[in-house]
Amino acid sequence: MRLWQGAGLDGFDALHAPDFVDHSAAGRSPDRDGFRAGVADLYRAFPDFCAAIEALVVDEGRALVSIRWSAVGHMRGEFLGAAPSGRCVSFKGIEIIAVRGGRIVERWGEWDEAAIREQIEHSPRR
Repeated sequence: MRLWQGAGLDGFDALHAPDFVDHSAAGRSPDRDGFRAGVADLYRAFPDFCAAIEALVVDEGRALVSIRWSAVGHMRGEFLGAAPSGRCVSFKGIEIIAVRGGRIVERWGEWDEAAIREQIEHSPRR
């Protein structure tokens, strides 16, 4: 599955339960469709978005997974209200996901939006 490795949503529905709840919806609908739309928007802006897991902690007893991740991508579409710049942007974030029946049912996630905005405005074009 390439879900976090570029502009494809293949496997999204298989990974996220129908009753999925996004507790960090950032103005989107907090359901699976809202989260899917957010991921699609990200991929439109950064079609070469490529994420890596920096740290992973699994709490089997509570069925929770914590992920510290980083990613990079070139800004080819509008993002956070900014016009496409072609700039290479680095992302860092943390996710906590709850899993039931092998699917993600809840998500809490944060990324460093201030650092992303700084790069969008000031990083060299590529």
